[in-house]
Amino acid sequence: MHELGITESIVEIAERTAKQQQASKVLSVTVEVGSLSGVVPEALEFCFEACSKGTLLEGAQLLIEKVAARARCRDCAREFPLDDLLACCPVCRSAASELLSGEELRIKEMEID
Repeated sequence: MHELGITESIVEIAERTAKQQQASKVLSVTVEVGSLSGVVPEALEFCFEACSKGTLLEGAQLLIEKVAARARCRDCAREFPLDDLLACCPVCRSAASELLSGEELRIKEMEID
């Protein structure tokens, strides 16, 4: 389960940032997780409490924003939702597309005290 390592990194980054801002506590951390990122949001939630114990994030909320995958057809320029990386454009059926979103895995924001 690589989500444990990812969660540890989220906690480290958030704590370091909070200390730089001279915060005494982190109240919440919002993370964007793309549907094609390979990360299971529920596993992040499961690991968060254990990883945040003894840190400025202990007791903080982990808020996960799921980002749907979207692509743009390189032939007709239409944007469309992407269910898998091999999907064709629903308008012109071209397989040539550019990924616009869905691979995200980033800390979007934190609420500190």
